[in-house]
Amino acid sequence: MTGLLHSLRGGLVVSCQPVDGGPMDRPEIVVAMAAAAVAGGAAAVRIEGLGNLRAAREAVTVPIIGIIKRDLADSPVRITPHVEDVAALAGAGADIIAVDGTDRHRPVPRAALVSAIHEAGVLAMADCATPGDGAACRALGFDILGTTLSGYTAETAHLGSDPDFDLIAAFRAQGAFVMAEGRLNRPDLVARAMRAGADAATVGTALTRLEIMTGWFRAAMTAPEPGR
Repeated sequence: MTGLLHSLRGGLVVSCQPVDGGPMDRPEIVVAMAAAAVAGGAAAVRIEGLGNLRAAREAVTVPIIGIIKRDLADSPVRITPHVEDVAALAGAGADIIAVDGTDRHRPVPRAALVSAIHEAGVLAMADCATPGDGAACRALGFDILGTTLSGYTAETAHLGSDPDFDLIAAFRAQGAFVMAEGRLNRPDLVARAMRAGADAATVGTALTRLEIMTGWFRAAMTAPEPGR
């Protein structure tokens, strides 16, 4: 597993997650996204959903970070919340399984999830929001700390639109393998994340969510001129 982390160090991960229910939300398109990302130099891809994961596994040889998203009635945790999800993702071909690593009410403790991931023989990634999340997950044995959920929890909702470079630096200081993720929507922001201490960086929306990116460009065309 050390070799897998070595292969990711300094690499770009592309999150191939179309807008839910959108016209690109089909396994064959997710596969095409993954293959195109690899052709462009991606060191790994991040894939949501078992059907998408199985299809992508047949198409690419780079490592795959697998997740399952669920909307739970009794918990804000969405990313791979159940032990059963871990087993399913490992069986579908994930090399790394990411779970919500925040300290929020959840159906399964983080310790149970990381144990299940390692028992499945794959690496465990914690999608975190705060330095405290990272410290707790590192102590539990997670192999990768991601800044994925910074800005997307009640505790961090006040943060601005830029990536959380301070959190990247905090995880670096903790001695973790750091995956920068979240709001990395320009190449210069990815470069800054690496300078802040990230080992690798994940980009999603700017590369794979065409509806959102189109909206950004369209809004820029109608925005008032600065200073007016």
